[in-house]
Amino acid sequence: MSYVPTIEPGAADRSQPGARPADGRDLVDFLSGKTARDATEFLASAADVFDLDNLRLTFDRNQRILWWAMRPQRRPSFTSELLADMKLVIGALEAHFAAPGGDEPAINHLVLSSLMPGIFNLGGDLSLFLDLIERRDRAALTRYAHHCAEGQHRIASNFDLPISTVALVQGDALGGGFEAALANDVIIAERSAKFGLPEVLFNLFPGMGAYSFLARRIGSVEAERMILSGRIYSAEELAATGVVDAVVDDGAGAAAVYDHVVAFERIGRARQAVLQARRIVNPVTREELIRISDVWVETALMLSSRDLRRMRHLAIAQDRRWAALQSR
Repeated sequence: MSYVPTIEPGAADRSQPGARPADGRDLVDFLSGKTARDATEFLASAADVFDLDNLRLTFDRNQRILWWAMRPQRRPSFTSELLADMKLVIGALEAHFAAPGGDEPAINHLVLSSLMPGIFNLGGDLSLFLDLIERRDRAALTRYAHHCAEGQHRIASNFDLPISTVALVQGDALGGGFEAALANDVIIAERSAKFGLPEVLFNLFPGMGAYSFLARRIGSVEAERMILSGRIYSAEELAATGVVDAVVDDGAGAAAVYDHVVAFERIGRARQAVLQARRIVNPVTREELIRISDVWVETALMLSSRDLRRMRHLAIAQDRRWAALQSR
């Protein structure tokens, strides 16, 4: 029987066996099966875990699934530290496939999830944005935006590797959190998951891929309507539009991912070919994402003091929610 990771509210325990240092070489070795297992032989060797500061990797070697679960330390958003850890994983994946070696295990599927109770990801680091905008630090704001755009492009292009990508959304996926899910081939959501692009509430827009990915899924008119509405959508609403691929009961998300993988593997060659055809017909290029992120930077730097006050209120509300979760 394959190991099904515990990806549910309250699962953000950092004390499980498998913690290893945030070192790029160790991470490459982990993906290649060269890093020594823990003495506990985690879950009878069906899976291994590797802890970075803001991510937990769980590698199911039987089903060839690598789960990367977000668990940012400072706030439930795409902090600079979380982005750095994600970049480290992407680099390790590419290095692993570049020099696979004789008997190294293959990775067929990459699943993005979260260990934050009730939260997938709340998006960009609003406190950082406020600081950079008020200091008029265009260079730092651009670095953040380009970092996000680069990561989104790598995911959307499947890292130019023979793998498929899945987002398992449990809880709220807002702003950049929604955008991160959209970059994946498939979105599986639990019934209580919520999705939204609230940036319009403070006169900004989601600049890290929302327009690109939504336009390819539901068309430009519907993409713009969703972006400008500022609404919060249920998983079932988005499944009806084709944005979300599957909705399952709360607590059944991880099992649904495994069901998807089994179905995928039955006709794996055909599925991979269809994904490749999708990228040929509707490519999301690095240039497109970078140019849109540059528009986002320009728009952010033009926000009024009233807009920034609204952003600050939302940032405070997010931090209060995070503090309440941390105190449980």
